[in-house]
Formats: sequence, structure tokens, C-alpha cells
Amino acid sequence: MYLPQPYKTFAKEFPEVFEKHQNLGQACRQAGPLEAKTQELVKLGIAIGTSSRGGVMSAVRKALDAGVSREEINHAILLAITTNGFPKMIVALGWAEEVMSAKV
Repeated sequence: MYLPQPYKTFAKEFPEVFEKHQNLGQACRQAGPLEAKTQELVKLGIAIGTSSRGGVMSAVRKALDAGVSREEINHAILLAITTNGFPKMIVALGWAEEVMSAKV
């Protein structure tokens, strides 16, 4: 799994905080009935809403790993247009394409 260098640096420099953050993420994923594919699409939508390049790219990677198709990812991104606007949607499409084209 790809991990950005700042993420690796954070884990190395702050191992206790990193571990607690990982545990919180795992607890949140297990706290409800959503399957992995749905969780990844939700995370993608949140990342688009906050205009987080790293968040979008990470969510796309994880979505692909969870079995979400390119078409499903693109559809989820397209849905952001009415809530977040065209500029956020179009930039998210670009970020997602960076990840998806590297995965081929």
C-alpha cells in the first residue's frame, strides 16, 4: 500500500499518537454496518468536501483496494458537483485520475 512520505515521517516521529490515531480509525470503521466499499465512498465524499488532495487520493486508493470500480469512483465524485460545486468536483476527478492511472 502506498503511503506518502509525510505520513511515514509522522508515524516515525510520533509513534504513540500514530498508534492511537490508527486505533480510532479502526474503531470508527467497526462501529457501524457499512461495508468497506461504502465506507471508502463516504470517505471520498468527505475528502472532496474538504478539498483535500491527499484525502481524495488516499480514499481512491483504498476504494480500489476494496473493490470499488473506476465507474463507481467517478460517479461518487460527480455527485459532489451539486453540493460542493464544479471546481471542487473537477479537481477531485483529476486527483482520482492520477491514482487510477497509476494503478493500471
